Amino acid sequence: MNEEDIMTMPRIGDQAPDFEAMTTTGPMKFSEYIRDSWAILFSHPADFTPVCTTEMSGFALEQSFFDEKKTKLIGLSIDSIHSHIAWVNNVKKNTGVLFEFPIIADIDMKVSKKYGMLQPGESETAAVRAVFFIDPKGKIRLIMYYPLNVGRNMDEIKRSLVALQTADKHKVAVPLDWREGDKVIVPPPKTVAEMQERENSDLEMVDFYLAKKSI
Repeated sequence: MNEEDIMTMPRIGDQAPDFEAMTTTGPMKFSEYIRDSWAILFSHPADFTPVCTTEMSGFALEQSFFDEKKTKLIGLSIDSIHSHIAWVNNVKKNTGVLFEFPIIADIDMKVSKKYGMLQPGESETAAVRAVFFIDPKGKIRLIMYYPLNVGRNMDEIKRSLVALQTADKHKVAVPLDWREGDKVIVPPPKTVAEMQERENSDLEMVDFYLAKKSI
């Protein structure tokens, strides 16, 4: 990857780069597919590989969770559509798990390069295990990168999605190790008056700048 590719790697807060691609569910224009919806775009190094099979199966087994959270899943690897279909069929036959979400055939590496999924120190021809969380406005909100030999943590992916959605809905932040149902952190006061008002509130006060509440 040259310096120009590195400089154009998307960052948190950027609009998700748009693209058109063929997937296992048909042609896709990314911006139209994810419009007004949360989305998780995730890459895997290659079809018919062991760690990738466990990961993709993990996403498939949690499909109902992501549906409930109104979040679309989109997979990707630098393989052909024929390889993808054969792999989907192979996994279904061997484990009973069907990958119903679209998997992008990125044989020309166009999407991988747009999203910085190709990292030469790890591999020139296989995408790293990247995860992009994209909100309903098409903005990238969280990015995770894993090397080829370490599988992702599905529990953390689910926790992060719920945390983002909760923070947005209630205009709050979430603390270390936050889980759904835990107390959240309210924004710190911006004036002396707000500080004094807080001291007389029913918030759980650690100090004037760190206060929690239940939602």
